[in-house]
Amino acid sequence: MINYHPDQHLLSLHAKGELPLSMSIAISAHAELCPHCQQQLDQMTIALSEQQFESAVKTQSVDTNNNQLDALLEQLLNSTLDTLEVEQASTVDLIEDNSVSIKGQHYPLPKVFRKQINASWQGIGKVSRLRLDTGEPQARASLLHIAANGEIPEHTHKGAELTLLLAGEFSDCYNTYKPGDFMLLDKEHQHSPKTLEGCLCYTIVDAPLYFTKGFSKLLNPIGDLLY
Repeated sequence: MINYHPDQHLLSLHAKGELPLSMSIAISAHAELCPHCQQQLDQMTIALSEQQFESAVKTQSVDTNNNQLDALLEQLLNSTLDTLEVEQASTVDLIEDNSVSIKGQHYPLPKVFRKQINASWQGIGKVSRLRLDTGEPQARASLLHIAANGEIPEHTHKGAELTLLLAGEFSDCYNTYKPGDFMLLDKEHQHSPKTLEGCLCYTIVDAPLYFTKGFSKLLNPIGDLLY
């Protein structure tokens, strides 16, 4: 059961197309795993479409109203046909493999990652990451894999960190997380994620982690290489 979801503000920005690519990927992937949030996004999209249609109608003059409405309806019809074509193409694409393999584990991915995986894994010990190029200078988006019985040393965050659990499980001092859980943390949070069976996550950070205990502090100069 998914316990952590994007808030209404994030869902609304996603529906409006106003999120950066890294966060838009996270929302889309979560929605594919979470029927509840997908339903909310569908409702928001319909409501926005109706608002745009009503706004367009109100701006029409009396003399040209019919002609412009015809053009608008034709545009909406063409848009609907294009959407159907995209949905049909997506149905075909599902046949193709959309997954990653790391350390003997094979993980299927949400469809939104299909055109994003174009790099190789890098890592230290049980922690590996595959960087995604979203074209954003500040945010770093990655697939993060922690092998079975692995953990990330206790740390806090100099900026914000989003984690979307895609497969497996992990836990920290706050809770135990299951696939689909969507977590946003900041400098007020300090934790040490660990996993028994291994996990795959999608992460976004806008600043390096800061390790807080023992020998792990020696990793702070290379924190941006780990995440």
